[in-house]
Amino acid sequence: MAAYFFDTSALVKRYASETGTAWATALLDPAAGHRIYVARITGVECVAALTRKVRGHHLTAADAATAIMTLRNELANLLRVVEVTPALLSDAMALAEKHALRGYDAVQLAATIEASNERAGLKLPALTLVTADVELLAAGETEGLATDDPNTH
Repeated sequence: MAAYFFDTSALVKRYASETGTAWATALLDPAAGHRIYVARITGVECVAALTRKVRGHHLTAADAATAIMTLRNELANLLRVVEVTPALLSDAMALAEKHALRGYDAVQLAATIEASNERAGLKLPALTLVTADVELLAAGETEGLATDDPNTH
């Protein structure tokens, strides 16, 4: 069983059809048995992305409502949520400075590293950071994480 950390750019593909949607959806399928981690802020970012797709006429309001309902259910029952704590935010600040990341990307990277370190402490296999953000991919690789871009699938 593999483990993945999905940032918002990757997770939103589960709820709106984009390049990489089929691949992301297959990884997120409970039958696949993967452990999927997300940062607590990912829910907010996904809802924002989906509602912006409605505004841009790339998604219907009904489809967005269904997607948001599914997202809420999966946050509660499928996804392993990494909480955003003061310590995580302190780490995110350092990562933002080190890699010149946008704020929430630094939080996503800090959450990935926290989940990765927790898994290492439990002697579990490493996780893979899944993101469509090129800068976050590069920062994750620099931090020694395995990475994957859903846009390449």
